[in-house]
Formats: sequence, C-alpha cells, structure tokens
Amino acid sequence: MLTVEWDRERGWGQPHIKPFQNLSLHPASSALHYAVELFEGMKAFRGPDQRVRLFRPLMNMERMSRSAARASLPPFDQLQLLECIRQLVALDQDWVPHSDSASLYIRPTFIGTEPSLGVSRPGHALLFVILSPVGAYFASGPMGAVGLLAEPRYVRAWLGGVGDYKMGGNYAPTILVQDEAVRAGCQQALWLYGDDHQITEVGTMNIFLFWTDPQGDLELVTPPLNGIILPGVTRQSLLDLGRKWGEFKVSERSITMAELLRGLREKRVREVFGSGTACVVSPVSHILYQGKNYPIPTMENGPNLTKRFLKELTDIQYGRVPSDWVLPV
Repeated sequence: MLTVEWDRERGWGQPHIKPFQNLSLHPASSALHYAVELFEGMKAFRGPDQRVRLFRPLMNMERMSRSAARASLPPFDQLQLLECIRQLVALDQDWVPHSDSASLYIRPTFIGTEPSLGVSRPGHALLFVILSPVGAYFASGPMGAVGLLAEPRYVRAWLGGVGDYKMGGNYAPTILVQDEAVRAGCQQALWLYGDDHQITEVGTMNIFLFWTDPQGDLELVTPPLNGIILPGVTRQSLLDLGRKWGEFKVSERSITMAELLRGLREKRVREVFGSGTACVVSPVSHILYQGKNYPIPTMENGPNLTKRFLKELTDIQYGRVPSDWVLPV
C-alpha cells in the first residue's frame, strides 16, 4: 500500500510504499465523525503482451483533486500522486490477473485525521492507496443484465450538493435503497430527481439511453453534468467513442421517466445501460416504476451497442489496440 501524511505546519510528508497493514487513527479523527474523506476507483489491466496498463488515470487524479477541494482537504500534485500509484502497481504487478475478464482495482483514499471533535477544516490528513484483484462486478458476468427499481421517494443527490464528487458520504445512504431494490426483484436502484422524475444515475453507475428520439434521429443520451451526476471516466470514454464513430447523435441532456416510458410505448427504445469503472457497461433488463414493470427491448433485440462499447473499451484497456488513453506501468 501507499501512504502519504499531511499536516498544516509541515505540508506533505514523504510517500511510503509498505506492506498492506491496518491504519492507526485517533478516535476523534474527522473522517470518522464528519465524513471528511473521499476516494477514487481505477484499474490496471494486463494485456496479451503481459504489459500492465492504467486506463485514463489522469482523469481520476483530476476528479480526486476536485473532491479534495470540496471536502476541505489539502491540494496535492496530481502528476506526483499518479507516479506514486504507478510505482505501487509496478511493485505489485504480480497481483494483476492474467485474464481478459479481470483486473487490478486501485483505490486511492484521502481522509481527514484531525484529532478533534470540532467541525472545521482538518489540520491533519492521510492519503493512502490499496489494491485488489477483481473479476466481473456482477455475479452474472461482465454483460449481466440488471433490473432497476425507480423509487421517487429516494434521492441520491441534489442541486447544490456533492453528488458530482466521489465522497463516501454519498454512498452509505444508498445501501438501504439497494436492499429495497433486491427485495423487489431488482439488482440496482434507478435514481430519480425533481417533480418530473428526471433520470440521473443507476446504482453506482452512470446511465445511457440508446433510442430513436421524438424527432426520428438515432440518439445516445446520458444526463448532463449539472451538479448531481458523477463525472465518470467510463461515461466520458463512451461519449468520446460514440462521437468518434459519428453514426448517431450523442447528447448530454436531461431525460424524464415520462419521456422514457413514452419511448417504450412507441417502441423507439433500443437499449438502456449503465457504465462505470467496476462494471464497464451493464445492460438494463427492466425498470420497476410506480408498481409496474417495464421491460427494456435490449433483451429481445440483443444489447448490440452495449456489446460494441464493451469490446472497444476493453480492447483499449487491455492493450489489444493502441491508444493514448492508457499509461504503461
């Protein structure tokens, strides 16, 4: 693991790579009481040439820096942290799976360690990085379809809040809703927002809709980065690939449940899928909304675009095709 300590008087200390071990924290540490903390999620992949690569890691460093500023944690040098992570992965590269369906998950974490019960900007902090080999996120495999519970009573994030930052405090309140989704026969929650039930995210993933829009154009649409959407690295990569292909319109705009249901009634919806570091892409099989199940045609026609995105993205991640999106370790 990698650890770097910071305090207000001396600034950043020396980075250390050391054996994985428990942390020792003061019981009043601000991370434990006031959620002064954040984390990132990124991966290292072993290609058929046995080289290990990181996928768009600077985007994670940029997002982590934004989250740190919002959490009142100290700024850090993004390139220096990335180099520390690269050296950590290089040292532990034997743990990167020899598989094209598994990878090494990298979890940078930044916590306030101020030993005080006062609610204030911390004078002490700890940045650490741990690693773990991982396989498919869902038990059904890398393309396992998920059912969604869309329950308007629950809100993941709101305008003016911190839903667009990767903080642990955004996740604990979602576990109860996730459990409710499972009891309802679904795998994830579809988060809605506002009186018009805007579609925002699905579980811990960004969400995409591939359909023929009301004007008759083939469109890939995902909610905009309006302050309640996490700017996912996979999300941005899918948008970049879709625009590069130029075969359909690519939009970032709000879409409501009423619009989606109308599209389903008029048979204009082709696919709905989630995207994220853990799952890459995951097709949606059905949505349970206001007591009624709405099947997604993906399961009838085949999730062709979802499969294409998965292949294109994993070909880049595993180094099967050259790309400047990867950083060799």
